[in-house]
Amino acid sequence: MTDVAQGMGHSNTSDSAGPQPARIEPRHFRETLGHYPTGVAVITAMTDDGPVGMVVGSFTSVSLDPPLVAFMPQRTSVTFERLRNATSFCVNVLAADQEQICRRFASRGEDKFAGVTWSEAPSGAPRLENVVAWVDCTFESTVEAGDHYIVVGRVQAVDVVRPALPLLFFQGGYGRFTLPSLMAGAEPDLVQGIRLAEYARDQIEAVAEELKAECSVTTPVGEDAVFVAIANKSSDPARVALGSRVPLIPPIGAVFISHLGSVAINEWLGRLPDVEEETQQTYVRQLERVRERGYSISLHGRHSDGDISTVINDYSSPDRLPEHVRRFRALIRETASLYEPDIDPDGTYDLHSIVVPVPGPMGLVQIAIRLANMPSGLSGRDVLACVERLQRAAAVVSQRLDEQATRELAEVAPAL
Repeated sequence: MTDVAQGMGHSNTSDSAGPQPARIEPRHFRETLGHYPTGVAVITAMTDDGPVGMVVGSFTSVSLDPPLVAFMPQRTSVTFERLRNATSFCVNVLAADQEQICRRFASRGEDKFAGVTWSEAPSGAPRLENVVAWVDCTFESTVEAGDHYIVVGRVQAVDVVRPALPLLFFQGGYGRFTLPSLMAGAEPDLVQGIRLAEYARDQIEAVAEELKAECSVTTPVGEDAVFVAIANKSSDPARVALGSRVPLIPPIGAVFISHLGSVAINEWLGRLPDVEEETQQTYVRQLERVRERGYSISLHGRHSDGDISTVINDYSSPDRLPEHVRRFRALIRETASLYEPDIDPDGTYDLHSIVVPVPGPMGLVQIAIRLANMPSGLSGRDVLACVERLQRAAAVVSQRLDEQATRELAEVAPAL
């Protein structure tokens, strides 16, 4: 390296090194870097003396192939001196609600694992309960870097325990991400949908009472459908909450898309870009069926109502994470074949939902009426009767919307 440097006109002597940087005061250095948030993890290992754990804010990925990660403990850390004698370690990524776990492992207490639930990772290192994720590693290398070590681990196993917001360290304190709010004030389409739902209030109450089911109103807001009114007269709790959201991706949302032109339909189909051509053609046929029949229908599958509710609640949360979106998309892919079946009057069906569009002025569909929480084992004739009842309710609401639009136009006309 010296010969190469000299050949390029560089010298290793201090005389030609140029001006030396001013000394950086450690406290100022720490405060400045404190403006960059870091995730918080607990590094655990099993030693001859039992389990050991330490908190780090320096965990990072290093390489995908081979899979390597790293963390940087202080060279003066007594805990790391114990931990480095183990054959493996586990990185436990803490969730935003696990600050107390963090403080326990950051303390100087003798038994940091007291009262902490854990199990063994594949390597035998402690794996803490309810963390966001864990990464099980063997030691790859440890090198000195100033007053810290850089410890590189080779990943042996990894998994997500619960997709949740991680615990962050920021400017000397603990915190969490604040994700975009779902407040109605920022979404005019949602405000309009809530207003239109009032024209359907008595109708969904009547349908729910008559059929002893759950009847609701949904409205499209961006790439989601939002529940803006709910009436539940079934013997079971409502399966969705007011304000819940579902993504408008094929085959969901066909009643809002089927009457539109090819541009809107292709945009809807394009929200699932990684599907095979055959699957996309299935979605197109389902959409055409909704257009022809004037309603959408889906059947129950192998997923329990509790599983579906959990996925909907996670997707609807202000703390929605990419993993929650992926799980909802996976659920839709797994249940897509249950949409738009043919209904044989002599058959028996376990319905998930029936959705009927409510055309407004100019045929625009801004709301839809949905029926769910129905008894299992309905006959095909009963299913078709439920569809007819929903369509009658939708027709009443549609007429009200037309009448309201006419009144509003009449009020504006004199000013024109």
